[in-house]
Amino acid sequence: MEKLIIRVYEKKDENEVIKLWKICNLIVPKNDPKLEINSKVSFQPDLFFIGLFQKKLISTIMVGYEGHRGWINYLVVHPDYQRRGFGRQLMKYATNILSNMGCQKINIQVRESNRSVIQFYKKLGFTDDDVLSYGKRISNFS
Repeated sequence: MEKLIIRVYEKKDENEVIKLWKICNLIVPKNDPKLEINSKVSFQPDLFFIGLFQKKLISTIMVGYEGHRGWINYLVVHPDYQRRGFGRQLMKYATNILSNMGCQKINIQVRESNRSVIQFYKKLGFTDDDVLSYGKRISNFS
């Protein structure tokens, strides 16, 4: 298996991360990538990782833990490098970190339209928890 070098995100990675997210269609109009990055860097910056292959930034993953559940966000692998085990390596890395923090369950959210990603998570052993996920944006709340 090809080895992914995983390290903590650094400010110098910002442009490459945003470029990767755009290539992978991860950015939606209601999510400003710079704001998303800055939010993560201001809270648990040591849980935002990039993956390098042959010195090229090809993947990202944001990990979160609030003491009850672990969360995975912004897991992405450049399309040219998918199906080579890099996503699996990132998830294993994140799972080990969360386990060492005392986390007993990881939650993910996937858009229903993203069928290939759903299949990826199913192959890793994730199942539908038979729950609905609701969200409320509060940035413009008055």
